[in-house]
Amino acid sequence: MSVPLTAALRQQYQNLFNTCVVNSGQIPAVNGIIARIVPNQGRYQSVAGPLGIPWYFVAVIHNMECSLNFNQQLHNGDPLTARTVHVPAGRPPTGQPPFTWEESATDALTYQGFADLNDWALSTILYRLEAYNGFGYRNRTPTINTPYLWALSNQYTSGKYVADGTFDPSAVSSQCGAAVILFQMQQNGVVSFAGASASGSAAAAPTPTPAPAMTAAQLAAQYDSTVTFGVTSDAAKALQAALNTFPGIRIGVDGDPGRQTSDAYQRVTGHFLQGDPLS
Repeated sequence: MSVPLTAALRQQYQNLFNTCVVNSGQIPAVNGIIARIVPNQGRYQSVAGPLGIPWYFVAVIHNMECSLNFNQQLHNGDPLTARTVHVPAGRPPTGQPPFTWEESATDALTYQGFADLNDWALSTILYRLEAYNGFGYRNRTPTINTPYLWALSNQYTSGKYVADGTFDPSAVSSQCGAAVILFQMQQNGVVSFAGASASGSAAAAPTPTPAPAMTAAQLAAQYDSTVTFGVTSDAAKALQAALNTFPGIRIGVDGDPGRQTSDAYQRVTGHFLQGDPLS
């Protein structure tokens, strides 16, 4: 089903987001998802950055498709130990399994046509997230706001495809919608979207603004024992991307943690990388 992103549809997404209310009792569950996302912002950024995609767009897809499991393919949650079996099947088409999560995620985002796009306004983000899952809910009469975006909020009540082509009007999705996660991330100050209401007030930021990937303590807890000075690794690449989210730090993201990386790490955490001669 092809659905063009018209001005009217943009406004619909904006209005739904601005009037979103997380269901009573579900805020702790949504915050629990966000608490698992934020410490991995650097890892999401390491994939999203080179493709020109916001890190949180990748993060919410990862939650929807893989429940934030880094052992699954971003395409559809299939395991990284083989090419995908479910739609889209046979991904990634090159390389040999097992794939790294980063390899799979890059292929998934490129396959969907998200790489090197310029428009990442909130309405466009919500449109692309809905497209990732499909526009089938718009075929219903009356139209149902897709649970892929709005489950656990006032914008969705019931109705769910329980299997391919099988719609159950009484079924209720228990998975938190992607738009609801983004909404609560804004409420928590993790991101900010122009034109979107935050606690009833219009957000002032002209573009989405990510917070640092994690606190200094979280950064140290994740990388003190996993990144070694001078030893190339995927963890080092994720660390470099995470460090770049801190104000005033701009280092290369190449997975080779040398002097610049260790100095930046010391600036944030107060100590150098393990194995650094200066430590």
